[in-house]
Amino acid sequence: MSYLKLDLDLHYHNMHYTINLVMKNIIITSLISIMLLSNVNAGTDGENNLSKKNKPTKDCFENVNRATFALNQGLDKVIFEPVAKAYRVLPSPIRTGTGNALDNISNLVTIPNNILQGDFKKAGINTGRFAINTTVGIVGIFDVAQKIGFPEYEKEDYGQTLGVMGVGAGCYLVLPVLGPSTVRDTAGSFINVLGGDPWYNASVNGNNEYLNDTAYLTTRVLAGIDFRAKNIDSFENLEKNSMDFYASIRSLYLQDRQQKKFNEAACSYDQPKKFSSHSQNYSSLGLGLPTNSTSESCSK
Repeated sequence: MSYLKLDLDLHYHNMHYTINLVMKNIIITSLISIMLLSNVNAGTDGENNLSKKNKPTKDCFENVNRATFALNQGLDKVIFEPVAKAYRVLPSPIRTGTGNALDNISNLVTIPNNILQGDFKKAGINTGRFAINTTVGIVGIFDVAQKIGFPEYEKEDYGQTLGVMGVGAGCYLVLPVLGPSTVRDTAGSFINVLGGDPWYNASVNGNNEYLNDTAYLTTRVLAGIDFRAKNIDSFENLEKNSMDFYASIRSLYLQDRQQKKFNEAACSYDQPKKFSSHSQNYSSLGLGLPTNSTSESCSK
C-alpha cells in the first residue's frame, strides 16, 4: 500500500506541477497582451473604428504559390489523406476526445488574443472553460464546460488580432505543408514561437521533465490529422466541382479570414465544415485550409 500511495502522490505532483506551469505561462502571456493592447490604444486618436470593407488581397507570388500548392496536393494524396482515412476508422469516442483535448490546448492561444482584441468577457469565459475542462474534463478529453452551459468555443489567433488592430493582410502565400496564409497570418504564426503560445513555452522552452518538444509536435500533427479526417468529403467535393481548385482554396481562405477578423459567421454552405486560422490550427496538412467552427449560423 505504501508503494501505491507513493506512486499516486508522484502522479498528483506531476499533474499539479504541469498545470501550475501552464497557468503561469497564461498569466505572463496575458499580462504582455494587456501591455501591447494599451500601447496600441495609446497610439490612436480615440477613433479606432476599423472599416469592414473587403480590400482585395493580392496574390503577388502566384506562380510560386501554385507550385507549392501542387506540392502540397501531392503530399496530401500520398501521405496525409491516407493517414486521415485510417484515423477515421478509430472509434468515435476516441476521435471526439482527441478533438476536445486539442481544442482545450488551443485555448492557451485564444485567451491572450481575446485580451488583445479587448474582448475581456470572452477571455474570462475561455479561461473558465480551460480550467474546468483541464481538471474535471481530464486535460480536455471531455468538454464538460459545454455540457454545463458554456457558449460554443471560438478560436482566435495572432493573425486575427493583427487584423483587428488594423494591420493589412499583405500578399497571399501558400506555405509548404502548412498551406494557405498571408504575410500577416504568417507573422502571427511567428508570435506563437516567440512567446505568445503558453503551450509552446511550457513544452518546448519549459525546461522540465514532464513536457518536451515531442509533446508539442504531437499535438500539432494530431490537430492536422483530426481536421483532415473531418473534411475528407468536403475537400473531395470542392476539388470535383472547381474549375480551378487553387483559386477556390484561395478564395475560401481569404473569405474565412476576413469573416473571422470581425467574428462573423461563415455563410458558404459548400465549404469545409471546420475553418480557422492556419497559424493556430496547423492547417490541413497538404491543402492547408484552416479550421474552426463558428458559433453562429448563417441566416438566409
